Amino acid sequence: MSSAVSTDGSQRRVRAPKTAELIAHQLRSEIVRGILKPGDTLPPELVLGSQFGVSRPTLREAFRILENESLIVVRRGSRGGVQVSSPDPAVAARHVGLLLQMSGTTLADVYEARMVLEPAAVRMLAQRRTAVDLAALNSCVADLKELVAAGIEGADLDRWSDTAFRFHDLIMERAGNQTLAVLGGLLRGVVSAHMGTVVRRSADHAEILAQFRKTIRSFVKLVSLIEAKDADAAEQFWRGHMSKVSKSMLWGSFATESVVDLFN
Repeated sequence: MSSAVSTDGSQRRVRAPKTAELIAHQLRSEIVRGILKPGDTLPPELVLGSQFGVSRPTLREAFRILENESLIVVRRGSRGGVQVSSPDPAVAARHVGLLLQMSGTTLADVYEARMVLEPAAVRMLAQRRTAVDLAALNSCVADLKELVAAGIEGADLDRWSDTAFRFHDLIMERAGNQTLAVLGGLLRGVVSAHMGTVVRRSADHAEILAQFRKTIRSFVKLVSLIEAKDADAAEQFWRGHMSKVSKSMLWGSFATESVVDLFN
């Protein structure tokens, strides 16, 4: 421990980083900067321990830090080793979801945030879209049409939710702004879990199919506006669509005061 002077002149304790944290920091930096790439295998523990001048327990503590961040995969046994992996967005999304739940964040709050992010992404996508973007959106719509044509039963409800959210993901990913794409992905898990709960609790399959067909028509309309590069109309249309969906998703027992629940 070392001390530092705070703004009011008093002394406060500052914890010095542990050796394992310093090692994790160096390896993390090499992974983030691309010196170590996904799929690369780190040298054996004895070699790394010698390079860093640390014991095996300290090195393994550093590995645990990086493994919790999904930056490495540690395989045990005679054929084991430490392999660099790509960061898993799902891990970050779970942390964000837990933070929202522990903060008492309501579902209405989450939906409101999406209504700020997605229409803005739609505007960018309409301005920048390529033929590849349009093909991806149209392919997703075609998959949804196929599901509805076959009828929605049982596990197909989950397939519908996954495919519908792929359309939303495409909007965020192809808008051309990586920050928006990451933020959209972080909120996706919370909203998709809630949507799945709403759909599964509905016993009226005819009404579900009617809603799905309405959703497909909205998706088709949006793609046509994006294709026409009508950014103003696309943004306005999508904001209206998301507003209607939010109201239906938060209706009744899923009222606006409902708190995010990842363990429902």
